[in-house]
Amino acid sequence: MRTRIKICGLTREADIAAAVQAGADALGFIFHPGSKRYLAVERAAQLRREVPAFVDVVALFVNAAPDAIRSVVDHVQPDLLQFHGDESPEACRQPGRRYLRAFRVGAPGLDTPEALAAHCKAYDDAAGWLYDSYSAGYGGSGLAFDHHLLSAVQADAASRPLVLSGGLRPESVAQAVRAVRPWAVDVSSGVEIEPGIKSAERMRAFVAAVREAQIQA
Repeated sequence: MRTRIKICGLTREADIAAAVQAGADALGFIFHPGSKRYLAVERAAQLRREVPAFVDVVALFVNAAPDAIRSVVDHVQPDLLQFHGDESPEACRQPGRRYLRAFRVGAPGLDTPEALAAHCKAYDDAAGWLYDSYSAGYGGSGLAFDHHLLSAVQADAASRPLVLSGGLRPESVAQAVRAVRPWAVDVSSGVEIEPGIKSAERMRAFVAAVREAQIQA
């Protein structure tokens, strides 16, 4: 199975072109005002036009109001929504679009394999379950988490496609892919020069490391 690759937190046309050239399957636009990688709707719509066919755009929200989500859907036309905050199952379903549900692994109540797996099941209609590390913010921290906490999710045949995030970088992603065998991996800070500014060299190295891990598996 080919591991899909999402590069998140894009803010520049040049970085979109470099990510696509490197082989990214999906690009993440962040609509959380608290993020250093935040995009206004108008800017995101401009960047959306730079994304070619067969590369998905994922719109990331953190506890956003329904009107804010609707505006992004109408003007940016993302292929997938990603909920990265404390959204309930009902809030994730309300826009009526395909969505990823992100979980901050290690947070209170998500700090054992069994508790994490039980929490995930409430979002059983998600297109995928994304696992990020727990930190004071919501993603992009560069911190990894103990992948053993995914063991109950991996053992459950009813689990949704597993998207691995949290502290991944070109130097570490191959080991993570071999250990977890995720459906997809998601990277942001691990391929950056600074928040929101990607390194074309690191994006190429990240994609190459994922591909090499699959060959070796």
